[in-house]
Amino acid sequence: MKTEDSYNKKYSEKDYYWGKNPSSTATKLIEIISTINYTGSKLIDLGCGEGRNSIFFAKKGFEVLAIDISEKGLKKAEKYAEEERVKIKTLKENIINCTLDEKYDIVFSTGVLHYLPPEQRIKKFQNYKDFTNTDGINAFSVFVKKPFIKKAPDADTKAYLFKSGEIMTYYWDWEIIYCTEEIFDCNSGNIPHRHAVNRIIARKP
Repeated sequence: MKTEDSYNKKYSEKDYYWGKNPSSTATKLIEIISTINYTGSKLIDLGCGEGRNSIFFAKKGFEVLAIDISEKGLKKAEKYAEEERVKIKTLKENIINCTLDEKYDIVFSTGVLHYLPPEQRIKKFQNYKDFTNTDGINAFSVFVKKPFIKKAPDADTKAYLFKSGEIMTYYWDWEIIYCTEEIFDCNSGNIPHRHAVNRIIARKP
């Protein structure tokens, strides 16, 4: 099954597959922004799904562009934004084909970048960095491979998990504000399982 079809199926249900609460990376980002001299407002959410993080950021006053491969996910994000009385822009795009061509204050993504083939990552992350404003932030969470963690039951066959610490190597020349690795329990699809994840929040000098 193609990734687009897979996510359209997940997002066809009435309920929100990932819920409506923002991810821990999103809440950590807002927490950090509140403690530093930060004035940016233009944010892109790569792989927004059903919009839980996009709407969270819009409610915090950000101008949000939400990108996802799933049209059904984007429709639910738009509906959620209407319910919360905030505005977001949406764009249907596969992140593999998505190249930034305008600058943002924040480039954000959680649980999606493992779809980038390893041979494309250097070029992709350089693009994200090049189109981030000075003092802007890149904030990502990526799934990492651990031999003792079983493959998630809803994992896509087109995923390429990161190696531990790999995400940091793309930001050696930026200020690393926050970086961690953790293992957490997940219940997506109502099937209990675990993930290992690296989270990074880095600022452009």
